[in-house]
Amino acid sequence: MTQESISNLVKGTIFLFVTTLGIVGNIIVFVNFVCSLWRGAQKKSVHLILIHLAFANTIILLSKGLLRAITAFGLRNFLDDIGCKIVVYLERVARDFSICTSTLLTVVQAITISPRGSVCWRFKPKTPRKILPVFLFFWILSSSSSINLLHYITSSRKNMSEAAKTNNYCSFQPESQEIKWILLILMAIHSVMFQGIMGGASGYMLFLLHKHHQRVLYLQSSHLHKSLPEMRAAQSVLLLMFCFLFFYWTDYIFSFFSNSFLQNNSMMLNVQEFLTIGYAFLSPFVLIHREGNLDSCKPWRRQRH
Repeated sequence: MTQESISNLVKGTIFLFVTTLGIVGNIIVFVNFVCSLWRGAQKKSVHLILIHLAFANTIILLSKGLLRAITAFGLRNFLDDIGCKIVVYLERVARDFSICTSTLLTVVQAITISPRGSVCWRFKPKTPRKILPVFLFFWILSSSSSINLLHYITSSRKNMSEAAKTNNYCSFQPESQEIKWILLILMAIHSVMFQGIMGGASGYMLFLLHKHHQRVLYLQSSHLHKSLPEMRAAQSVLLLMFCFLFFYWTDYIFSFFSNSFLQNNSMMLNVQEFLTIGYAFLSPFVLIHREGNLDSCKPWRRQRH
């Protein structure tokens, strides 16, 4: 075997392992919180948000990670034009929806731990159904913002110009500079807006957690102990957001350098490919670790309450 074949085999194996493990983790989170809502025990808006987040992460892993593994193993040009448009479009929509959902998760959790009687507390959703229209808005926003991809995505079976970019199974035909700048500006506005909200909510949660910690140092009352689960949930959400921001901005930096200075550096491109699915892979295990054993669907769990 040549060195390139060995490299592709290792890359494909790693991608397949990470993708499979990530899908299993997201399915565990998805099923657990669906069971929690179905059983009616502790119906929380955060649970509904995590269900949607796990669903979006699964789409990302299937449309990005799995296809990367397939192409690394040598099976390329297996998608026609329609298949390419569907796969790449779903991956982009799922990534945009993941950003929106992660932002909503941070905001709702920040409101949840806000002091009673505060301005933020008034906006706390009383039931998970109250935020269903928000999800509908996010799906419409994510779908419409990526609709332009359907025009530029084609199968890599076709001959491509030198300027066209390829991801080994689909091709992105180059658009005009005017359209490219418009799309970049719209994407920047989308990212800055949602990440700005996410950062503000995360900072507010850090402030509340710090105040809570200061109270715990001096007081050990039952009221404080009752609030600990919500504070632990807030810490879990903050950890998720830090993971999201780390993978998002690291991917952005690697993408900038690989497109500007290191276009032929295969190592940089491989690292960037892994970063695009890093959050989708890692986030369910952060939740599993922070929440302990996710066993809401087990029959003996119901007997404890």
